[in-house]
Amino acid sequence: MQTVMEPDEVLDIDDRVDRLQGSDYLSFELDGELYGVDIQTVEEIRVWEKPTLLPRSPAFILGVINLRGMIVPVMDLRLRFDTQQVDYHRETVVLVLRASEAANHKIMGVVVDAVSDVVDHGEGQIMPPIGDSQVIAYVSGLLNVGERVMSLVNVDELLRIERWI
Repeated sequence: MQTVMEPDEVLDIDDRVDRLQGSDYLSFELDGELYGVDIQTVEEIRVWEKPTLLPRSPAFILGVINLRGMIVPVMDLRLRFDTQQVDYHRETVVLVLRASEAANHKIMGVVVDAVSDVVDHGEGQIMPPIGDSQVIAYVSGLLNVGERVMSLVNVDELLRIERWI
């Protein structure tokens, strides 16, 4: 069970890692790297469809899609993480993610290269993120998955509009 954060609460890295323990993650590929989001934040997995353009939006916002009558912005995670751009193909998917209650239930589509699997971290040790890059601000921890390392994306941080500026 996740703890609800107050909107102004700031967590240090150890607290962020502690909150990840016991969760299952949907893993996905992005530019050859493995990422994961808490499975509870995933509303839907959709096949790629070109969104309707949104004038004057940041370059990483591709536009909006209609999700059962709700207008949902779509972010290209490659562009957001400043990696190389790729053509969209039949394995490209849009993860519709929902931020936590503390973040006012924001919903956004996130374009990723492909969905991999659901990962139960079991007894695996989640480690704090290391390094200094544009991506690290959105990563809450690292988890060994077989021979690979999965970066655990903090959906609340990713969907914070204040970070878009």
